[in-house]
Amino acid sequence: MEENKHFRKVRSFVVREGRITPLQQRGLDEGFSIYGLDVTKGTIDPKAIFGDYEKLIVEVGFGMGSSLFEMAKTNPQNAYIGIEVHRPGIGALCHHALKENIKNVRIFHHDAVEVLKQCIPDDSLDIFQLFFPDPWPKKKHHKRRILQPSFVELIASKLKIEGVFHMATDWEHYAISALEVLETSSLKNTSKDYAKRPDWRPETKFERKGLAKGHGVWDLLFYKL
Repeated sequence: MEENKHFRKVRSFVVREGRITPLQQRGLDEGFSIYGLDVTKGTIDPKAIFGDYEKLIVEVGFGMGSSLFEMAKTNPQNAYIGIEVHRPGIGALCHHALKENIKNVRIFHHDAVEVLKQCIPDDSLDIFQLFFPDPWPKKKHHKRRILQPSFVELIASKLKIEGVFHMATDWEHYAISALEVLETSSLKNTSKDYAKRPDWRPETKFERKGLAKGHGVWDLLFYKL
């Protein structure tokens, strides 16, 4: 047996920063001190951060932040926490939140699994959102998909009773795989298989273009018993 062998942790993401625009950089410089949360401080107290709220919602991988911003702006009674590793998207969300004086959104710039384990209280979430995650379409990369059985059970531990896990994908094979994973979890499907897009999930520009070309989008909504 080989001793002292180091195993690399499998990540569901690859950080490809690309170019960050002056607007995005300004959002980071001026906004992250307001909206950013520090993973090293451990478990958060949502009431201390947001005050009173109706629903606590966490979204992993919010991309450029447009849909999360729209949800927070439209639903000021709810509290939103976004988790993202890409700085341009964080900067864009901070910029728009500052411009509109949004009070009900916060951001972790860190790995989602570590944030969930270290910072999100158990039995605290009303909704967990995973919209259009990287499908890692090649079979050899499927192990990188974030939706694995262990991840689903981690989310289940963070949801309140009747809290909702909401995933959306535009990759049919990922939708099929996700449905199989979720059906064997401790969560229960709200539908027979896939769900109709709920009103609270904004339809993105990318999604509208895909639908116009005949591409499909699959929503999965499961809840905690």
